[in-house]
Amino acid sequence: MNAPHTDSVDDSPDYSVLAGRIKRWGRGLGFGAVGITGVDIAEDEARLMAWLDGERHGEMAYMAMHGIKRTRPEALRPGTISVISARLDYMRAECAPAEAVLENKELGYVSRYALGRDYHKVMRRKLQRLADRISAEVGGFGYRAFTDSAPVMEKPLARNAGLGWIGKHTNLLSRDAGSWFFIGELYTDLPLPQDPPGTDHCGTCRACIDACPTGAITAPYELDARLCISYLTIELKGSIPFELRPLVGNRVFGCDDCQLVCPWNRFAAHSDNDDFSPRHALDAPRLEDLIRWSEAEFLHKTRGSAIRRAGYEGWLRNVAVALGNANTSPEVISALKSRLDFPSAMVREHIDWALERHGVGESDRGTA
Repeated sequence: MNAPHTDSVDDSPDYSVLAGRIKRWGRGLGFGAVGITGVDIAEDEARLMAWLDGERHGEMAYMAMHGIKRTRPEALRPGTISVISARLDYMRAECAPAEAVLENKELGYVSRYALGRDYHKVMRRKLQRLADRISAEVGGFGYRAFTDSAPVMEKPLARNAGLGWIGKHTNLLSRDAGSWFFIGELYTDLPLPQDPPGTDHCGTCRACIDACPTGAITAPYELDARLCISYLTIELKGSIPFELRPLVGNRVFGCDDCQLVCPWNRFAAHSDNDDFSPRHALDAPRLEDLIRWSEAEFLHKTRGSAIRRAGYEGWLRNVAVALGNANTSPEVISALKSRLDFPSAMVREHIDWALERHGVGESDRGTA
């Protein structure tokens, strides 16, 4: 939101005091941490340009759009001189253990961030409440709220605001919160004092690099999205490359492997936000059930969920690949056969691949 700047306050506030209050108000709203930084991320802009030049963004054309607006906050929201960055933890204690789900080939794995309510809505609502509280204190001011919803370099800004550092897996890490959290921002025209940036604490650890199923972390702090399972199961709209399908395993939406092995996540606290509680038992769903979802059922069970981003066809494609990687059984084969007549050629291609993995030739593909 853009709020007009006014001269309703005669005396300028003590911005150091205001910064402290903003952090206190943010924690009162449920944020795990709040930090403040400026708008200079020139070094990160250079790295982004090199990443794009290497075409490591795959089909995510939006990453190359908007010109300098992504890396220069004042270009996206004119008048911005300070960025308030906020962290919101999402891992819930009642979730089925991630490792156990990944090891069970009868189940589908959904990235833990997507099990509850769409984080965009939750974070945006809290950021708006924080902006309203600031406005009540200082009068009208210029601002705009973001959370993974516009061309914003969220992780560099959060790092510069002292919320952590960007780890070797390219996710933001915190010494006291690991990486199971969302981040969002308020771009403001308030001259707030800046916090010291976060410092790197990855050391010689390379657990995330070694754990990546597809080798998408090509070097420390470097990610090739074209190999990343999160990209393949969410952003990619066409066929998943043949050579990568066996490596996807039973991951039907996103991937958490690099986070699951990160030592810093031993310090992550569970979220007490009910919005992030698992819905429809998607923390450990049976693949045979998922492949049979009708489009209406998919839309119902993903209402208000980040899973909607994959789309119905993408969802069935992902589940078909997971079933192709499951242990062969009459139930698995029957579930796959039930989708042989699906209208989408792209989905049918992945069904055919999965059946071939189980030794079912074309002559054996009668009705389920």
